[in-house]
Amino acid sequence: MGLIEVKNLKKYFPIRSGLFRKATSFVHAVDDVSFEIERGEAFGLVGESGCGKTTTGNCILRILEPTDGKIIFDGKDITHLKSKELREIRPKMQIVFQNPYASLNPRKTIRDILGDPFRLYTDMSEREIELAIIDLLEKVGLGKEHIYRYPYEFSGGQRQRIAIARAIATKPDFIFLDEPTSSLDVSVQAQILNLLNDLRDEYNLTYLFVTHNIDLIRYMTKALAVMYVGKIVELGSKEDVFSDPKHPYTQALFSANPIPDPTIKVKRILLKGEVPTAVDPPPGCRFFRRCWLAKKGLCDVEDPELVEVEKDHWVACHLVR
Repeated sequence: MGLIEVKNLKKYFPIRSGLFRKATSFVHAVDDVSFEIERGEAFGLVGESGCGKTTTGNCILRILEPTDGKIIFDGKDITHLKSKELREIRPKMQIVFQNPYASLNPRKTIRDILGDPFRLYTDMSEREIELAIIDLLEKVGLGKEHIYRYPYEFSGGQRQRIAIARAIATKPDFIFLDEPTSSLDVSVQAQILNLLNDLRDEYNLTYLFVTHNIDLIRYMTKALAVMYVGKIVELGSKEDVFSDPKHPYTQALFSANPIPDPTIKVKRILLKGEVPTAVDPPPGCRFFRRCWLAKKGLCDVEDPELVEVEKDHWVACHLVR
């Protein structure tokens, strides 16, 4: 059993109209998603912007309330826990947000920002909290001289280090990394990724790593799922999915990834048409209108199930078996 189990997760956002604001349709942001994350593992969710990656992570943390499905954390079903019960597991489930410029309160010093988790969840004295904050700062590559500064006095990479320090303050088991390097320079990205890997080894952390960057998934994760318009279309180990991508969308996504060696020629798969809307999507495969393998009467009618085509390699496609 994994640390995180997601079973048939759905999250629909109502679109309301009329005088009484009645729900007339729904955005199927996450639609019947299932996967498992082993303890100490980094699991990746990859796909185009708007495919439901971040919404999935927010549902796991119960920042958003799931419409349906189950979320199991460390063997306990947390899908319908009340506020008091959720508060007890919050220290074990943390998040690092995408934008370090917006995720830190500009009115608070670093001492206040990093001290809040200790004040909320421990009985430590202020002196003990200060010593713990200094220890956290040193673990993420900063120093005690930064403790009384404000967020505006730091660069983007330093702010993200502070956000990571805040996330590990409660000694969590699980951290949701929501594109944690997308707003940073490439050189700073490498530093943050190496820091995350070092912390995972030191604390035996479990990561859900969300990104649209294929190279980061390859570097950071052990297993991954590819999402398209709210659904998982391919799921497996990093080695299996990268060496032999089976779903047409995965093949197109990987072919679009730039290769730094100009001597290597890669055949690009250019997808035609637009990404379908997630508002009350039609029946059938959601990739049907852009897929060069699609068969009418099958792909446009029947929604493919996620099927194990090889050991621990799952694909949702009628034509891949």
